[in-house]
Amino acid sequence: MSNYLELSILEIHNLLKEKKIKPIDLVNEFIEREKKSDLNAFITLDIEGARKRAIELESMEVDNLLFGIPIAVKDNIVTKNLKTTCASLMLDNFVPIYDATVVKKLKEKNMIIIGKTNMDEFAMGSTGETSYYGKTLNPWNKECVPGGSSSGSAACVSGGLVPLSLGSDTGGSVREPASFCGVVGMKPTYGRVSRYGVIPFAASLDQVGPIARNVYENALLLEAISGIDNNDYTTSNKDTNFTDLEIDEKHKKIAIPSFYLKFEMNEEVRNEFEKVLILLKEKGYLVEYVDIPYLENSVSLYQIIALSEASSSLSCFDGIRYGYISKNYNNIEELYKNTRTEGFGREVKKRIMIGTFVLSGKNANQYYYKALAVRKSLTDSVINVFKDYDYILVPTTSNVAYRLNQTIENYNHKFYDDILTIPANMTGIPALSMPIGFNSENMPIGLQIMSNYFEEQKIYKLANLIEKELNLNLKPGGDI
Repeated sequence: MSNYLELSILEIHNLLKEKKIKPIDLVNEFIEREKKSDLNAFITLDIEGARKRAIELESMEVDNLLFGIPIAVKDNIVTKNLKTTCASLMLDNFVPIYDATVVKKLKEKNMIIIGKTNMDEFAMGSTGETSYYGKTLNPWNKECVPGGSSSGSAACVSGGLVPLSLGSDTGGSVREPASFCGVVGMKPTYGRVSRYGVIPFAASLDQVGPIARNVYENALLLEAISGIDNNDYTTSNKDTNFTDLEIDEKHKKIAIPSFYLKFEMNEEVRNEFEKVLILLKEKGYLVEYVDIPYLENSVSLYQIIALSEASSSLSCFDGIRYGYISKNYNNIEELYKNTRTEGFGREVKKRIMIGTFVLSGKNANQYYYKALAVRKSLTDSVINVFKDYDYILVPTTSNVAYRLNQTIENYNHKFYDDILTIPANMTGIPALSMPIGFNSENMPIGLQIMSNYFEEQKIYKLANLIEKELNLNLKPGGDI
């Protein structure tokens, strides 16, 4: 088997441009790798479509760095004539009739969409274990979770199946699996990337983000999918040049939220994080601890706002218009009830019920609208930090990937996996996770870099510096 997919995007590009390889070679290599993989990273493969497109590209000029590169797409992003399930029985047979805007942009770059990745059902989960199609496994240790909800998107990049993928991030769903799987994941500024064609979990929090093996390739993919879209009025026409990674000597002030000093965190994670801070201080960066009011409320805000929006977003799945339809009903009320009872998994039903409760009657004023007010206060606090600092740094997760099938009796505690990532979604700022080291069992540890609105390039510059200094070996051991 060839190893072209292990080369950098630039190296693959040069081989394609010089006609030393063809796009079909990359597709065939993916097929061989996927046959040997037991990660369960994909729900739907499009082998026939990928081969057909690869052959079509042979007669075309190689006109950009992403030309002919295989890419995987999270299965909550709609793809024309290719099944999109959200990892749920509810959409088991759903074949969209149009492409999401991000998918159109990939096709405009002549990338090859190889398949749809596994995920937590309707993006609800932090482990990759709630999918109707089975758990995704972590390439670094197949007895551990890969993180969620973009579990398959991170695992297939980490496991060497594809160099690039797309995920979505509502409370950390790109960054947490990126951290657990030792890859680079970006949650862009809200509005940087169109959400048109993304099946929503919580529309005010959702954002599509790139997952890649390194900082440069992540920036390259974000360039490709960013930009204004008339189908999504939250999008922006801000500058989308992210691949100039030369360090700007003006931006060297880093804030560390003091809240996390008091937060329970794995000692090895904390140690690797502090090593990076020492490295940056040696490079002339100012590192200071700051108080950010309302940060401690992030998880509660997420539970109220995200679950309320989920209750509303998923109300369209009723057995009438499309999706799964129960065969067990005698009247319209039973059709609704049994379709949703049978079609949704346990975690999704829990979140819908909580969200519906929050929005019911007086509860909306007591919980939902109050949460929106606190969210505004949190946002003001975070943006105020950027008046004096260029970056906010925290570990991506408080621990490394943990074992599969762990039972957490306290349901509220499940959401604390995302306590470090949720603030970026609540405020809409960009945030990137990158690997910075390993624990004693060789499991990856992630660093999260945040900056002000539409300052992704600044984040990439700092991340590129750290990546070069650390020079980590990020290939999981053993065969994929």
